[in-house]
Amino acid sequence: MQTATSGVKSPLNSRIQSDNPYESEKLLNEYLLFHYGSDEEVLPYPWGPRDALGYPIRCVRECVDAVRAEGGRALDLGCAVGRSSFELTKICGEVIGIDYSESFVGAAEVIRTRGRLDYSRLDEGQLTTPLEARLPAGVQAERVRFEQGDAMDLRADLGSFDVVLMANLIDRLSSPVRCLARLPELVRPGGQLVVTSPYTWMSEYTPVEEWIGGVERASVRCGTLDGLTAALSGAFERVAVKELPFLIREHARKFQWSVAQASIWRRK
Repeated sequence: MQTATSGVKSPLNSRIQSDNPYESEKLLNEYLLFHYGSDEEVLPYPWGPRDALGYPIRCVRECVDAVRAEGGRALDLGCAVGRSSFELTKICGEVIGIDYSESFVGAAEVIRTRGRLDYSRLDEGQLTTPLEARLPAGVQAERVRFEQGDAMDLRADLGSFDVVLMANLIDRLSSPVRCLARLPELVRPGGQLVVTSPYTWMSEYTPVEEWIGGVERASVRCGTLDGLTAALSGAFERVAVKELPFLIREHARKFQWSVAQASIWRRK
């Protein structure tokens, strides 16, 4: 069913807006669909790239060693609206999801506590379809808590974790090195670090001088994996690299198809 944009209102629509685009209702709705929409709700075309669906789930299932993480603590840093955090509760005894966006964290918390959240999918122009994000089956909601925070300035008393997931975060920080410098403290010896990103560096988010990849220095091309290796190899051993396609629907006939690279690390 299609409705006018003014039809269905999320309980979060009244949240304060800011210059941060991740506080906008448009992106909140896009990310709720990205995290909780069914395959058919996201991509109705049978010829589309269906292997790119379910990305927040695949970040956990394909990148986290469940046996090693069993019963441990997990940190989902840059959790957005929380789907990967919920997936981690199937493995870990305690999960903390942190995101800079108050709207995203608020949505994740509503889903955790109420089990559902109404939102709108943009279809065309002012036409939308009302949808519902539901607490996924099989998750242990009591094991997770969400909080607003800055990945470059995390609170000092977070403690350490057996799993740290950073999905599509590194290229949206104003100073990625500040975030990476905290990781040896956050990941326990033998623990897992998963960094996924399409490496979409943009000066609007990260000053060029702060990019850890996608640049040429001293006539040498430096990719982001090179930059991650330089920043992490002292405290971490890289154990695998994987390619993870993902799909974000903007409207019925426009999609963002991207390929994130996942680097998987073990704390020395």
